[in-house]
Amino acid sequence: MDLLTILQILDSTLRLATPLLLACLAGMFSERAGVFDIGLEGKMLAAAFLSAAVAAVTLNVWLGLAAGIAASLLMAAIHGVASITFRGNQLISGVAINFLAAGLTVLIGQHWFQLGGRTPALLEGGRFETITLPGAESLAGIPVLGPIYAELISGHTILVYVALLCVPASWWLLYRTRFGLRLRAVGENPAAVDTAGVSVVTLRFASVMICGLLCGIAGAYLATGLSAGFVKDMTAGRGFIALAALIFAKWRPWQALGATLLFGLLEALANRYQNIDLGGVVIPVQVMQALPYVLTVIILAGFVGKAIPPRAGGEPYVKER
Repeated sequence: MDLLTILQILDSTLRLATPLLLACLAGMFSERAGVFDIGLEGKMLAAAFLSAAVAAVTLNVWLGLAAGIAASLLMAAIHGVASITFRGNQLISGVAINFLAAGLTVLIGQHWFQLGGRTPALLEGGRFETITLPGAESLAGIPVLGPIYAELISGHTILVYVALLCVPASWWLLYRTRFGLRLRAVGENPAAVDTAGVSVVTLRFASVMICGLLCGIAGAYLATGLSAGFVKDMTAGRGFIALAALIFAKWRPWQALGATLLFGLLEALANRYQNIDLGGVVIPVQVMQALPYVLTVIILAGFVGKAIPPRAGGEPYVKER
């Protein structure tokens, strides 16, 4: 395997890991505040549909991104009202959001475009274009470092770079700000935070809405950056894979980056190598495509007992009187 092939695989890894990374960070903020959210899939799906639909109609990808974020924030608000305000079961609320998004996207898409739930293919202006970083072409001839800069670092859409910047930003917000300290405390001991005069409800709603924002960007990237339109169930379980990566990363942003890159690498390898011949034994393409999901099961089976979630996670807070 030569350097160019390795760079192409890593380039694909980065692109495929981007929605997983954003969704993983989204779940991290929500669950750090004590609100479990298995509705990441639904929020991403709603955002993917509305961003593609608006971008197809307006031919403006930024309006599509804004619409996708708005759809995800609406789903996040529903989850927040159900699980925080009315103290409903957080897992059931997340499942309901997943079903709601899966049904509404197809229903509205069919009514809007009459394409079986799909949106029209996005033309120029309706999807994010790749960005060539300064000096990429002139430095491409330099051995090793040139191709790494030109082929791997440069040539991605702006949302890929936004996702990567979200990792240090999330670390700083969680571990270097008063808001992050309070958010983590709410997930561990909400009664102590309430005693200190800080609103538990406000902090939990803030974390849920941050989750909605990041899921909105992830969904919009799927439809307008990674693909050129929306198709039915295009998230393909990425929300659940992001949850597995979150557990693997133990609810920490830098570890989340590594976990999602691992999943992205497996998907990139499955896309590139459809059939692998191991000394006369051919591994079929279905096995390769199943690898990310198999890894999800292995991680959940092997790390659930070791990765300790926030102590108050999944428990509605009832203020003592």
